[in-house]
Amino acid sequence: MIVQIPDLPASMVGFRSEGEVTKEDFEIVKLQVANLVEKTGQLNYLLFLDNSPTDFTIGAWIQDALLGINHITKWNRAAIISDSETVINFTSVFSKVMPGEFRGYHKADYQKAVDWVSGRSED
Repeated sequence: MIVQIPDLPASMVGFRSEGEVTKEDFEIVKLQVANLVEKTGQLNYLLFLDNSPTDFTIGAWIQDALLGINHITKWNRAAIISDSETVINFTSVFSKVMPGEFRGYHKADYQKAVDWVSGRSED
């Protein structure tokens, strides 16, 4: 399941995933991303993984890829929060092949990630 994280700065969207994630779960993500891009002209995105990437179905991974492709020129900042070193390292490598900046953060650094994605801090 994916739920939107409430009370984030208006310059960003954020979501928390837990349990099994299916392609239907991405409907809220697609809608909120489209709204943000329309409003700001860019995409600042945060995903808090409270589960494992293996909990995402194939359909969910396809929807995630389509999200990236549909807004490829709008990506500004994206943070993936997880305590998996593999996820954090992959996110940093991903930044080298995608437009925008991507960073991985540990769960304990949630506020730091929000501040960076929203543009409140450069660190």
